[in-house]
Amino acid sequence: MRIGHGYDVHVFSDDRRLILGGVEIPFDKGLLGHSDADVLLHSVMDSILGAAGLGDIGKLFPDNDDSFKDISSITLLDKVISLVEGRGFSVGNIDCTVIMLKPKIASYTEEMRENIARHCHINPDRVNVKATTEEGEGLGDKAAGAHCVCILNESEGFFGGLFF
Repeated sequence: MRIGHGYDVHVFSDDRRLILGGVEIPFDKGLLGHSDADVLLHSVMDSILGAAGLGDIGKLFPDNDDSFKDISSITLLDKVISLVEGRGFSVGNIDCTVIMLKPKIASYTEEMRENIARHCHINPDRVNVKATTEEGEGLGDKAAGAHCVCILNESEGFFGGLFF
């Protein structure tokens, strides 16, 4: 078993859609970034990559590569899962916290959980998505962030990149 942690922050910007966990949230601003700036999925991917010892999304999907411009983070998550499964890992569980003052996202977290679970090839009961506001401090209304912790399991017969 391996444990990984991911963290991401993006500032709010006009003329952008707000995407969290692959779900479009109605709001007057979105998050600024090279891709769709889905902070939740970015933290998920970084936690998975960290647990596998494979760096982070900036290494795999650099912001100076135009092929990733405005790309869906769901597409990037699929690439991450393919990579780690190819290395003999499977996702055990994922626990995430979204940090932002507004909008409130409680009515969207179930759909986010289902998206994450489907793309990580696990049951939704192995994914948790929650939110906090930092009580108006910290990021305030200027940005949104997310933390994620995941457990990866090594496939049976897989050790150090070699199957036995």
